[in-house]
Amino acid sequence: MATMMAPVEQREVLRCDHCSLVQFRTANSLCRRCHKSLEVEEPEPAAAPLSIVTQSTASSDGLQVATAVRELRQVRNLSQRQLAARMNVPRTYISKIENGKAMPTLSSLDRLAKALQVDISTLLRDPKTRQRDETAVLMNDPFLAEIAAYVSELDALQRSIFLNHVRELAAGRRRTA
Repeated sequence: MATMMAPVEQREVLRCDHCSLVQFRTANSLCRRCHKSLEVEEPEPAAAPLSIVTQSTASSDGLQVATAVRELRQVRNLSQRQLAARMNVPRTYISKIENGKAMPTLSSLDRLAKALQVDISTLLRDPKTRQRDETAVLMNDPFLAEIAAYVSELDALQRSIFLNHVRELAAGRRRTA
């Protein structure tokens, strides 16, 4: 006799900044103990003078930062939630940045860069320059340059196995065969 299991709903776990109570997100987003807001205030971007930055360059710069954040987060195998936890901000703030709906302040850019383990300038570069610079840094290492020559000759399955093995080594786990 087969039984049907109801799907388990994923609920967000938060820590109150005021009383440090760890709890599920409430419907009203208030702490169960101290009744203060669980939402972290998202910094409002400072308005730039129109004579320096036009609307079109501001929106293209915003997309540049959004693209950089998304690409760097994905390259580092981080979810939005994990990146948000590293920055100590809500996941929705990361989503807004990646979708170009919020432009981070300079202090947020600094925290974002530290969480992604890059320079702030990396977040502000165009994608082609950013990728070329990251590749150049990797190719300066003679060991990585030697591996790169062989990795290009592997098929998809071999490449996947190789990368998984490297991830395990980087994480400090040893294979038992």
